[in-house]
Amino acid sequence: QVQLVESGGGLVQAGGSLRLSCAASGSIHSIDAMGWYRQAPGKQRELVATITSGGSANYADPVKGRFTVSRDNAKKTVYLQMNSLKPEDTAMYYCNVNGVRTRLTYLGDYWGQGTQVTVSS
Repeated sequence: QVQLVESGGGLVQAGGSLRLSCAASGSIHSIDAMGWYRQAPGKQRELVATITSGGSANYADPVKGRFTVSRDNAKKTVYLQMNSLKPEDTAMYYCNVNGVRTRLTYLGDYWGQGTQVTVSS
């Protein structure tokens, strides 16, 4: 089984920074893509940023230039550095890992429990 442990959320003033981390554990041989999604109250979950095993990153337009996604393949961990935070960034942030494999089996995709990010104006 695969578990995702997220950390780093919290309350910050507008213009501030936070760094989210998500560590995957279990019998994992490889992970294709890792990333972050967010869901604000009353809204649908939306993509924030993803990164492939080779390091190619993709960002949603609202966060381009402010957020940076990175990963450490050896630690099976994905990070989200969030700078210049805005009140509209307030949401529950969810970690997602895509294409998880053991040495023998394709396991699929997994979601974390979520970590709350609140940006005050």
